[in-house]
Amino acid sequence: MSVKTDEQLKEKILNVAKKNPKGISHKDITAAIPEISSADLVTAINELLQQEYFDLFNQNGVLIYRIKAQTSKQAVKGADNEEKVVFNLIEEAGNKGIWIRDIRVRSNLANTQLTKVLKNLESKKLIKAVKCVNASKKKVYMLYNLEPDRSISGGAWYQDQDFESEFVDILNVQCYRFLSQRSEKMKNNPRGPIVGRTQTYATAAEVQKYITDLGISKVQLDVEDVITILNTLVYDGKAESSVYPDGSKVYRAIEPLIPAPGLVQVPCGVCPLIYKCASTGLITPQDCNYMKEWLD
Repeated sequence: MSVKTDEQLKEKILNVAKKNPKGISHKDITAAIPEISSADLVTAINELLQQEYFDLFNQNGVLIYRIKAQTSKQAVKGADNEEKVVFNLIEEAGNKGIWIRDIRVRSNLANTQLTKVLKNLESKKLIKAVKCVNASKKKVYMLYNLEPDRSISGGAWYQDQDFESEFVDILNVQCYRFLSQRSEKMKNNPRGPIVGRTQTYATAAEVQKYITDLGISKVQLDVEDVITILNTLVYDGKAESSVYPDGSKVYRAIEPLIPAPGLVQVPCGVCPLIYKCASTGLITPQDCNYMKEWLD
């Protein structure tokens, strides 16, 4: 596990813990972060315990990790006045961060002095510098254990500030495929056309589960991420949305104005493993479940 990956996993675990103040178990963590391996989980948890982010409890034989309520005063204990001032400014900025220029103006510190303070806080893992997708040459500072706001990180669609257009295209095709398959299954519904039409709709949560089960995403996609993709299908005229009486939004596939190219309809056209597929080896067309499902 690389240093960068290690820090990302720890941030994800901390975010899960923040959403569950009563504590989380190994099972809760793996459910929220399915891509994490057992070895990486143990390593990340041990480091978080050493850094005193968690209190550890035993509930009926199950280890529970409860995030500590760390105050600003505890976090910068023993720090000098300059560090406390800078830390407080960064803490106030939350997960949207604060530019170094704003810190300098508000703290009234000289450039060399501020640079030294920021390095000290970073070395203590109290703060971190995060690049902003909207300004690649600038960095914002935020507390070390915070997940950057989407306006800063770009969300699931960005990797190292680069927009993952190919990844978005694959998700777009797979979401449409799921909706299309559901519509096809509901044709000639014996309960009548009205019931059949209603059952062709799917919630974003259902589509998210389908994408997660496919295992094509290296990052954990939230329902909001899938909604973004589904909305692009609506804009492209491939799907339509509706709202149920309970307020939940649902989606169904519709016939696009322009038919999809043949290669896109074949699973190979959107398969993330196509370049590893060969006539022999671990990944072959003969053993491809997607191909078998498509041919059926």
